[in-house]
Amino acid sequence: MGHSAPKIATIEGITQEIEAILGSMLVETVDHADELSFTVLRDALPQAMTLLRDRAQYQQLMEIAGVDYPDRPERFEVAYHLLSVTRNHRIRVKVSTDEDLPVPTVTHIWPVAGWLEREVFDMYGVVFEGNTDLRRILTDYGFKGHPQRKDFPLTGYVELRYSEEDKRVVYEPVKLAQDFRSFDFMSPWEGAEYILPGDEKAKGEAPGAPTPSAPAASTPKTTEKKADTGAGEAANKASQVKSADAPAKPASATDEGKGAAKPEDKA
Repeated sequence: MGHSAPKIATIEGITQEIEAILGSMLVETVDHADELSFTVLRDALPQAMTLLRDRAQYQQLMEIAGVDYPDRPERFEVAYHLLSVTRNHRIRVKVSTDEDLPVPTVTHIWPVAGWLEREVFDMYGVVFEGNTDLRRILTDYGFKGHPQRKDFPLTGYVELRYSEEDKRVVYEPVKLAQDFRSFDFMSPWEGAEYILPGDEKAKGEAPGAPTPSAPAASTPKTTEKKADTGAGEAANKASQVKSADAPAKPASATDEGKGAAKPEDKA
């Protein structure tokens, strides 16, 4: 069973058509895995987008994404994903920039770009010139840094928690309080050279898992009679003393019915 989504059409000659529309604004064209990517000059981005919307029928801006390449002079790429509803086709338009060079906004072409540009600004720090509401949108108030940059630490710079003393959420510098944060990936079954917590109790043993000790041999029995051991004599003596000290119990009628000895029977 096929997918319910419509298949994106492959238009013959669409690459040459868009290259002719962009002209000198085009820097590079990449056709890979049925996906077309066009890199244009950063300053010519609004003009290129207008031409693609009006002449190439790419009416909708679906997404704006950021990519970080720290080794490049202009480390950031901003990718615009366009959809043509009438032609059932998608393309990607890209520009390059860095931390200081702003990218022209396209909010006057597609108003939805306002929120999308804020996301890229929040995650990567790319500035969009002409966006009148360029604020953070995904991170919290007062957040420092841009989380999607490759050089941003995975632990961040600050952490938040609820303080019972202050009865509110507080921000604190990140504290890596774990005692064991450096791992050598050595299996303890292979005989680690270091001593793990608790191993100091097993001094003198060879490295690795301890060998279970053999069960102790049972002592053979050398006595043949109870008199040789005296087992049970103390308990028997105590029972006899207790019986001698106790008063004699008179016979009851019940005992007579059960066959107890009568005085005339003794005579």
